[in-house]
Amino acid sequence: MKTINFFKITILFFVLCFNQSHANERVNTLDKAKTKPVNDTLKLNKRKNTKVTFAVTPPVLKATGDQLYCPQTNIKIVETFSLTHDPLETGTQAAYIQVSSGYSSGFDILSLSNTLAHPTIVTDWDPVAGKLTLSKVGGGDVLYSDLEAAIKDVVFSNSSATASGTRTFSITVGQANYLPSTGHYYLYVPSIGITWTAAKIAAETSNYYGLKGYLATLLSADEAKLSGEQASGTGWIGGSDQETEGVWKWVTGPEAGTVMSYTFWNTNEPNNLGNEDYAHITQPGVGIRGSWNDLSNSGSLTPGDNYQPKGYVVEYGGSPGELPLEIAASTKITIPVATALTPNPICDSGSFTINATATSGATISWYDQTTGGTPLATGSSFTTPVINTTTTYYVDAGCESNRKSVVAVVNKTPTTPAVASSNVSRCGPGSVNLQATTNVGFINWYTNATGGIPVFSGNNFTTPTISSNAVYYAEASNNSCLNTNRTAVNISIYTPPVVTDEEVPLCQNQKKIIDAGISGMTYLWSTGATTQTIEVGTGGTYTVDVTSPAPEGCTSRKTIKVEEHEIPQIDRIDVNGTRVVIYLKKEQDYFEYSVDGTNFQDSNVFYDVPGGLQTAYVREKSGCGGTAKNFVVLVFPAFFTPNNDTFNDFWEVTGMENYPQAQVTIFDRYGKLLAQLSISRMSWDGTFNKTPLPASDYWYALKIDNTQPVLRGHFSLKR
Repeated sequence: MKTINFFKITILFFVLCFNQSHANERVNTLDKAKTKPVNDTLKLNKRKNTKVTFAVTPPVLKATGDQLYCPQTNIKIVETFSLTHDPLETGTQAAYIQVSSGYSSGFDILSLSNTLAHPTIVTDWDPVAGKLTLSKVGGGDVLYSDLEAAIKDVVFSNSSATASGTRTFSITVGQANYLPSTGHYYLYVPSIGITWTAAKIAAETSNYYGLKGYLATLLSADEAKLSGEQASGTGWIGGSDQETEGVWKWVTGPEAGTVMSYTFWNTNEPNNLGNEDYAHITQPGVGIRGSWNDLSNSGSLTPGDNYQPKGYVVEYGGSPGELPLEIAASTKITIPVATALTPNPICDSGSFTINATATSGATISWYDQTTGGTPLATGSSFTTPVINTTTTYYVDAGCESNRKSVVAVVNKTPTTPAVASSNVSRCGPGSVNLQATTNVGFINWYTNATGGIPVFSGNNFTTPTISSNAVYYAEASNNSCLNTNRTAVNISIYTPPVVTDEEVPLCQNQKKIIDAGISGMTYLWSTGATTQTIEVGTGGTYTVDVTSPAPEGCTSRKTIKVEEHEIPQIDRIDVNGTRVVIYLKKEQDYFEYSVDGTNFQDSNVFYDVPGGLQTAYVREKSGCGGTAKNFVVLVFPAFFTPNNDTFNDFWEVTGMENYPQAQVTIFDRYGKLLAQLSISRMSWDGTFNKTPLPASDYWYALKIDNTQPVLRGHFSLKR
């Protein structure tokens, strides 16, 4: 029976018999263990001449090595290494050295140096896993002594000049990957199409040098990278949210029942597509390498599909009651990096004290060139000589390829600002553009001669609106170096001449004097004239720029609209009873009207005009002239009362006297001619043949002449 232990046990020697017939008897359980990688166990030594069963102590690997490494060089991964083994077992199938944390694929390489000294050893480098295998040339077991010697000559190199960080190396004689940060072992087991539950059972029934297996619980980035990105395939791990949807827990191993605090899900995962309750490392080429997704218990059933399970990851170590194995050892190298703090700039000249930190154990060196050279100083602090220009220094922690620059900045104190003009003026409220220059740096503008905060930074400053005299100050600054001598710029605000635009009438065929309105100024008219007044004979828009004397020199523009006014001409006068409308040949809004020569109005319509000969008057409002025309208003009384009371005793047409040829014919309701009025007889007394007619309505017809229509109407006779 095969017995696996973590500590050395007493060799049990059972002598059953010394019989040549049993000399070649093999132990089946041992042979079975040799054929199953998951149960990677030590071999037992078989003695041909005795029927003996031995319990073999696992080998013990011890290594030291915490070294500093410069990129693009080679370094042995161990400083000391020993491999102690049971005398009954002198060799094993292979040894494995892996970059178990910090691995940089494509740049990190493990290899065997001095190969001529190890003729029995053949190497195999797996760049995906970052793993170097040492095995026997031609196959079979390789002696532990040969492995020990070879491991001492394994070297690490990185081809990138900018490499950084720490690399941890695991050295083991077992096939499982060893992670020094956890002390656990991780083995990927290929099994196409295996379900999560079957993988869980298979993992839990396996052991590794006596350590109980379980589906891996990956609690850190190191574990996730080693089991995912650096693993040989994709497969199940021990996470599930089958108990409560969306609450992912580790359900295997020592962490069973704990909620995942670290996860490495692929983009948009977990998505619970199709009741996916189990965690699975994503197949290479699907999203983020080595990341996780959620699958159903069976995953995809399509052969070759990206989401068809390809195997599972078993973790060994950490189970209750287990003692740690010593079949693995670890070392590490650190790429030393010095980080310098950029010193504060100084003004004009001085020395700097530059401080730096570096990887533990590294020596900091200071240089004045990017490569090579003799160190100016060593240590975490470096004081420069007095310098008056910006100077670059360099620092490294032993690796020239990681040499970093640090700049000691020396700023010049700028000269006192030179302004474009120390006295600036403008006419009326508004903004002013101020300009100042200095030899280096830039200009800050202040409203105070000292102190205060800048209102603007820049060589060209447009002030806010200023309505009264003000002073601004320019100060030169070059980063933290100030020239505190401020240059003043005085701003004067002058009041422009006050002008008032005008509208001036010009009588037709006359001339007019127009005036700028302010004396003691200089003038420039749109006509080119430079006098205060000018004479114009035509209408139009005239402008004059009125400029105040020096030092103000402010200009205001006055606009004078000259409107040429015509003399009115009456076209006709329409009279309708006592309503009169005066029509002109050309209407203008600057004309006004009257029917008595005294009272004028803008309207050309008049009401209740007295009867008789009247005169219509039309004139231009500003006095350019006017015209008049007579017209007659005929008034036909609506009634009369011939009762000899001296009031309305006669019916007569007022204004008829102005028409000598006019005739008025009066009729009764039956059309009987009763009377005829003319220039010789202007009124009717209400009789016919001297007989008074009764009260009634009577009709009239007025014929002025043959050129005008007959006017007809009626009136009442009242008694």
